[in-house]
Amino acid sequence: MRWTEVVRARAVVLALALAAPAAAEPVPITPAERRSGITFAGPQTQGLQADDTANPGMLFVLDGAQLWQAPAGSAQRACADCHGAAEHSMRGVAARYPAFDAASGAALDLSGRINACRTRHQDAPQLASEEPGLLALAAFVGFQSRGLPLAPPQDPPMAAVRKEGRRLYETRMGQLRLSCAECHDALWANRLGSSPITQGQAGAYPIYRLEWQGLGSLQRRMRACMSGVRAEPFAPGAPEFIALEAYLAERGAGLPVETPGVRP
Repeated sequence: MRWTEVVRARAVVLALALAAPAAAEPVPITPAERRSGITFAGPQTQGLQADDTANPGMLFVLDGAQLWQAPAGSAQRACADCHGAAEHSMRGVAARYPAFDAASGAALDLSGRINACRTRHQDAPQLASEEPGLLALAAFVGFQSRGLPLAPPQDPPMAAVRKEGRRLYETRMGQLRLSCAECHDALWANRLGSSPITQGQAGAYPIYRLEWQGLGSLQRRMRACMSGVRAEPFAPGAPEFIALEAYLAERGAGLPVETPGVRP
């Protein structure tokens, strides 16, 4: 059975569980209840994430370190030419994204900010969603904030974005008519077959998933969830995805950045 078929089969099982009279109503997770997805993983996966010499996501961080120093675009400027040593200039940056970008008048996630810098300051084309170079740079920048608490910006423009993200998070989607909240808020302490239902916290992205055998973005994971409930995924980088990312950042505020995380 292909993985897409597995996702759909699991979604059907979950839909049946939610249809039962005893199904719980989604209740937002309190700060005291917040738990990273790594706490639901087995000891081997936890060990992979904790050991930088074994964590496969660190290969992408190393690639990102090289790209940070590499001139790009017709301007032939490197990220380091503006920002200097990432371990200083990028410390805490990933913990604050998504954030409002005054130049574009829109919210950007970390990958969007990287692409904005490429077009504005390097005269380079944007990197496509899930392109290895973009994932590597996002992982490298995210790694500089590892261990710091998620601290989403509280400026008024982002409040509206987070509000929209919460609306989308609680909206039933697809042929199976399921919302994010019905899994990750109402059922996070349960299991779906052999798999634990996590809270869906997002502080470890970009993340190395063993099922992917590679690094992937939070949007990739959300697209898989949408396909699992038989909904049409938003386009990569769509405002709806950015809004969901912003709400997830608020929902997980205080949890540590784990980039690059490892999951089954």
